[in-house]
Amino acid sequence: MQPRNVWQAMARPGYLMSAWPWRSAAYLLTGVVTGVVVLVGIVASAAVGGVFALVLVGLPLLLCTALAGIPVAAVERHRLRLVDPEPAPGQHGMPGEPGLRAWLTTRLRERATWRELGHALLFAGLLWPVDALAFAFFLLGPLSVVATPLLMAVFGEAKVLKVWLVTTWPAAVGFAVLGLLLLAVGAYVLGVAAGARAGLARLLIAPREADLGARVVELARSRVRLVDAFEAERRRIERDLHDGAQQRLVALRMTLGLARLDAPPGPLADQLAKAHEEAGTALAELRELIHGIHPKVLADYGLEAAVADAADRSAVPVDVDLELPGRFSQAVEAAVYFVVCEALANVGRHSGASRAEVSGGHRDGRLVLRIRDDGRGGARAGEGSGLTGLADRVSVLDGRLSLSSPPGGPTLLRVEIPCAPAS
Repeated sequence: MQPRNVWQAMARPGYLMSAWPWRSAAYLLTGVVTGVVVLVGIVASAAVGGVFALVLVGLPLLLCTALAGIPVAAVERHRLRLVDPEPAPGQHGMPGEPGLRAWLTTRLRERATWRELGHALLFAGLLWPVDALAFAFFLLGPLSVVATPLLMAVFGEAKVLKVWLVTTWPAAVGFAVLGLLLLAVGAYVLGVAAGARAGLARLLIAPREADLGARVVELARSRVRLVDAFEAERRRIERDLHDGAQQRLVALRMTLGLARLDAPPGPLADQLAKAHEEAGTALAELRELIHGIHPKVLADYGLEAAVADAADRSAVPVDVDLELPGRFSQAVEAAVYFVVCEALANVGRHSGASRAEVSGGHRDGRLVLRIRDDGRGGARAGEGSGLTGLADRVSVLDGRLSLSSPPGGPTLLRVEIPCAPAS
């Protein structure tokens, strides 16, 4: 497995023989060049802007100075690939409208723009000199020591690091060996300097918490899209069953009924009668399945009518008291409806209740429903009740499902979903 950055590379035995030390040196060297260019550009623009501060031309220059961090950060993102290939995406948003004015307004209001300007100023004032010192002391210095025998061969003597004068070959070879050792140590120091420098740059121009926030937002959006796609697929299956398989079963049942009337009494008529009854049973089960996938009353008349229909079909008498301002999104209506259906099914199967109540409404931007029964209580989520799956479904919509069911009752299931009525 290849190392993902210079820190991982230094932790492995083959670091000195790899390209990572040279990549670290290239990162520091390009930092020196870029820092000098940025420093000259900032000083020049500030000087010109100061001279013409009272003239209109001074405003564009000062504006360009404020936006100078954007191209510097773009260059830095490319340089980061030398020691840290992990992407460092920009934090800038897209302007709401086309045109230069909208672009400038958006950029000047973004925190990322000012953070990148701070990075550019720090780059020009402090970072590139540090890069230059690290490059000179830990690469150029050891290389000059290694080159001592070559200098001896050319000039007859060599002055190592401008300090020690070497006039004999044994001393020159000794300094060359020492230079190799210093070069090995310097390779690690260059890696540390480049890694720390890249980490600081990433912190300033591409903070991981901002990237994490963007990922969380995208995850929430993708979760909502997944719910919408799931609901659309449910409706498609319901429509295909209603218009396809159900109609074929109706036609089959009519055909069997006609054949049953025409057949003489006997074993054949008995078999046709049995097949006719089986077709009727299959048709009834299919209709119940279609109703469970996505009830037509929910799609046509909304949540209030669908809850009333579920209450009418409940095995336990149910009082319905809902005050809803209108329709809601399809995902919200479907989630609440199936919570009510599952809760009423649990009331009929397990609670021993004589009566239940479904109440609620929409207040303060939240849809709140309460399902209450006078049964024996003791209900627990996750014990075959199906409430865990419903809680997950509600949480996808940033909602909350809570259950209160002390032994002896009563049981109260509460659903809260932040939403607004559909326009």
